[in-house]
Amino acid sequence: MRNFKLLLISVIKGINSFFELKESKRSRHIPFLASLCVGIPLFLGFYFENLEKGLLVSLGGLVILYYQPNLSFGSRMLTLLVCSLGFVFSLGIGLSFSFNPYVSAVVLGFFAMGIHLVTTYFKIKPPGNFFFIMIASMASCQRYNLEIIPEKIGFLFLGTMLACFLAFGHGWLTIKKGQTPEIFGIQIKKGKFVSLIDSIVIGIFIAISLLIGHLLEMQNPYWIPISCLAILQGISKQHVWERMLHRIVGTFIGIGLCWLLLLFCNTPLSVCITIFVLQYLVEVLIVKNYALAIIFITPMTILLAEIGSSFTANTEIIVSARFLDITIGSILGALGGWFIYNQRFKYKATQQLRKTSVMMRKK
Repeated sequence: MRNFKLLLISVIKGINSFFELKESKRSRHIPFLASLCVGIPLFLGFYFENLEKGLLVSLGGLVILYYQPNLSFGSRMLTLLVCSLGFVFSLGIGLSFSFNPYVSAVVLGFFAMGIHLVTTYFKIKPPGNFFFIMIASMASCQRYNLEIIPEKIGFLFLGTMLACFLAFGHGWLTIKKGQTPEIFGIQIKKGKFVSLIDSIVIGIFIAISLLIGHLLEMQNPYWIPISCLAILQGISKQHVWERMLHRIVGTFIGIGLCWLLLLFCNTPLSVCITIFVLQYLVEVLIVKNYALAIIFITPMTILLAEIGSSFTANTEIIVSARFLDITIGSILGALGGWFIYNQRFKYKATQQLRKTSVMMRKK
């Protein structure tokens, strides 16, 4: 009876959270900067009739989301430059092991584990590990071609440099006189295990997610681990449950919005403009209401898939596949979140790690 009441309370809280708009301390300039970093490469790709390269550059531009206006000017730029190198490394790892789906799934799992350890140890603020793992996941599903790996890395790097250039301009225009200098925007977190258990759980579930995507022969299997990761970023059991519910329901509503948009977006230029607007709306809403943001994320990702396939893909197949892979990924993420926030599991796992550590020292 008690468990039923707790479940009912969780469901009610989850439903109420759909209508809750949280206050945001985020700079109002970030959504516009993010739209520019994504939109400019797409428009250039359209102009030069090479949208595929434009998409890759815009992916690198997402590093702007690690921009922290509250830091000193030097710290802002240093943080962006380090994250830019992380983006390049993530793409290189994903592309280098994409020759085999099973190998890429295992490598992605270890990469996710490692990147979570690093971002936790250095206290990198949200979006934290998300975009590094997302880029590696997307790259691991691309066709393997050793010769063009440097070229793809170069285009991604151009996107990160565009973001750094726009951030530099924003910082120069908004810098305040007499601002107290701050240390580098990444602070080291001290601790013996440094969320090792959480990292292992995340690595395992990310690997399983990508493997399932390959086994089901999904068109874009990387959306399963990306959805799984989005849910795993919840900060509590309740938050994980809410994010899963928001992502599934928001995706369902977003698919309806996508159908409406596709009635009018029938040219590459109209799609570029729509993606620019949707990116702005997503960045405004993501910190206020996750469910509302997902409603706009869904059509944006589907339009990106359309623009990348030059409108030759079957829209019905894309839409149904997107809902399926996001649902699977969300459920896997919720299951992984249960392990991360289950105190009994964490206690037993910690004890086992300590015993293993002691045994290794004795040897």
